[in-house]
Amino acid sequence: MKPMKEFYFYTEGLTVGYHGVPLIKNIEIRLKKGEILTLIGPNGAGKTTILKSIIRQLAPLGGVTWLDGEEIEKLSGNAFSKKVSVVLTDRVRPELMTCEDVVATGRYPYTGRFGLLSGEDWDLVWEAMDLVHVGELRERDFTKISDGQKQRVMLARAICQEPDIIVLDEPTSFLDIRYKLEFLSILQRMSRSRNLSVIMSLHELELAGRISDKLLCVKGDKVDRFGTPEEVFTPGYISELYGMTAGSYDEATGNLELEAVKKDPEIFVIAGNGTGTALFRKLQREGISFAAGILWENDLDCPAASALAFEVVVEKAFSPITQEKVERAKKLIDACGSVICTPDLDGAGEWAKELRELAAYAGTKGKLKAYSVLT
Repeated sequence: MKPMKEFYFYTEGLTVGYHGVPLIKNIEIRLKKGEILTLIGPNGAGKTTILKSIIRQLAPLGGVTWLDGEEIEKLSGNAFSKKVSVVLTDRVRPELMTCEDVVATGRYPYTGRFGLLSGEDWDLVWEAMDLVHVGELRERDFTKISDGQKQRVMLARAICQEPDIIVLDEPTSFLDIRYKLEFLSILQRMSRSRNLSVIMSLHELELAGRISDKLLCVKGDKVDRFGTPEEVFTPGYISELYGMTAGSYDEATGNLELEAVKKDPEIFVIAGNGTGTALFRKLQREGISFAAGILWENDLDCPAASALAFEVVVEKAFSPITQEKVERAKKLIDACGSVICTPDLDGAGEWAKELRELAAYAGTKGKLKAYSVLT
């Protein structure tokens, strides 16, 4: 079997598992230098098992993994360490080590027999710590910092190792939203500026869809899909992959919504341009069923309304609102006890005349209420 020169990292028929029992078979990965690959799938699907097989913590049960034209199993430990660095969720418990000491271990593949770091090595250590904003933790005991800080320190360790590939297992697990975005932004920036390849697993689907060049979807005993986010996130696929039985996920927007209230609607919401989404979620939290409209298919409110409303009156994108849609909305208004209008229609142009008609109709019925009644 000859290596494929167009790919820096790839697998052929890789099978992984434990104690000789296959868990996932025939894994085919194709990754160019500088690309970001993210593994997604349900808990227990085997994402971590794949990562541990890639980094040689687990021996594969079949197939071949190639890295830079060489079989990964044939690389010496030192050669492998210079090409691949690892950040796993396993808790590291170094004894009597500062954060700087932990980061400095990333330079050991480059030191001599006595493991002494040169001035250049220390420059790389400090540069990596500053890059992930942990420079102020240099003298702190690693065991006495927060889990989120530990995760960033371990990323600094991986960076100063100067690898061609970083492998990360759920790297954002202990990070708040600020540091999630900073962490992933650093990875993305390094993939572009240093041609660094990244292989990781993530639970945050919206982040996986935004940062990844390729996605690998693990389901059952196989890789169900491998491709770009646009190829993977097709309508309905995430619900199928995760076996969702409640709520919904919108692949186009990354919106994750809870289950809609399943009863006849009490309120009709005239929404649009993103003004209704917060109200839709508030009504769902309070157990109030609602209908909504008239929304264009490409309106910012449409994904949440479609997921949470009893019924949504929807018009085709960039099309005028038809009288048929107006009449359907009026019937829903008749069936509801009240109507709430979230956008400011008075200053809107000609495009909103049908919505103004609905608001006026609700007013004649004595049903139109200000948005503030529920806020």
